[in-house]
Amino acid sequence: MCTTYVVTRISNVLIMDRRHFIKNSTLASSLFFVPSFVKAFEQVASSTLGYKRLVIIQLSGGNDGLNTVIPFRNDLYYKARPTLGIQKNNVIQLTDEIGLNPSLLPLKRLYDNGYLSIINNVGYPNPNRSHFRSMDIWQTATDSNKYSQSGWIGRYLDNYGKQPYSAIEIDESLSLAMKGENLNAIATQDAKAFYNLSKDPFFKNIHNQYEHLNEHNLGYLYKSMIEAESSAKYIYETSKTVSSTKEYPNNKFGNQLKTTAQFINSGLETKVFYSSLNGFDTHANQINTQKRLLNIYAESIEAFVQDLKDNNTFKDTLILTFSEFGRRVNQNASVGTDHGTANNVFIIGDQLKKQGVYNNLASLNDLDANGDLKFEIDFRTIYATVLNKWLEVNDEKILNKSFKQLDFI
Repeated sequence: MCTTYVVTRISNVLIMDRRHFIKNSTLASSLFFVPSFVKAFEQVASSTLGYKRLVIIQLSGGNDGLNTVIPFRNDLYYKARPTLGIQKNNVIQLTDEIGLNPSLLPLKRLYDNGYLSIINNVGYPNPNRSHFRSMDIWQTATDSNKYSQSGWIGRYLDNYGKQPYSAIEIDESLSLAMKGENLNAIATQDAKAFYNLSKDPFFKNIHNQYEHLNEHNLGYLYKSMIEAESSAKYIYETSKTVSSTKEYPNNKFGNQLKTTAQFINSGLETKVFYSSLNGFDTHANQINTQKRLLNIYAESIEAFVQDLKDNNTFKDTLILTFSEFGRRVNQNASVGTDHGTANNVFIIGDQLKKQGVYNNLASLNDLDANGDLKFEIDFRTIYATVLNKWLEVNDEKILNKSFKQLDFI
């Protein structure tokens, strides 16, 4: 059920106090994403879902992959980017041919420990350069000429999730990736605030306030409130049993990962966590913006991994980082880059079968008709691999198509 439909229906049926709703909307959205499943589902044994967890990180805006994983020995790279290219003496060398952006030193330490696999040239056929459309494609895992109202994690929940909190987005609202046809994930940045909102008299007294409604409408809304309150209580009471002593970068993304670590380390029965880092649409003055963002990402990830290791939960956690597209090979007149196609994906974990650089960078001698990198690996092959080999479910049932699987896990 889409967000617009749910909110519209609730607004029309309840005729609620609009100001009260807006005041609480950052967390109220999570309440209304929860359908009315029976409470008994919450008691499903953990063996049904297993203990492996997937953490998805979205670099929103289209991170410049060519200045993230850098072909520092390729003269064509510096010819295409005379002022934007990262100079050889600043690159963090990984192999004889490629290296990392200097802001990714914490990621290099994960690389050295065998915790990182870099998959290059990831994209999809007939790429779309619109942020919104390309993000929809990545989040729904559909072909570029097809549309879906459900995301790939949402369909995972439809088929294998037993509780609304089987997937949690650490944010104020829910991404399309986390919305299913029957079951949606929960969005919350703060377990205590979410719990307190669920106890708000405005929601708890909904039955008394609107008992004049017909049985169908009242039943739908009332049961949704019960399930939301039950989920909020479970998340809060479970996660409050631990608190992280690890120091994280003091920014929104660092706080998201700190909350995720708290949820994981507390033993919360959640299979998928989703976070985002915004700001990568670098059309102008890219160097400083990307430097800052990649530093935030790398420092936060390193703290997150160490937090999990300290609590013996890293071995059962896989981290997938993606962006909706890469950037053009040639820099633009504003010392930035425009929307491109293929990009790199980072896989971080303790059980990687293929560590380091998974595949070579795309050729700068053989670009597509628009001057972009040619994609080599369909992103859905990564999803299929994660679903089948990590979450141990039927990937074809979720992706609605069979994809060749990779061997990084």
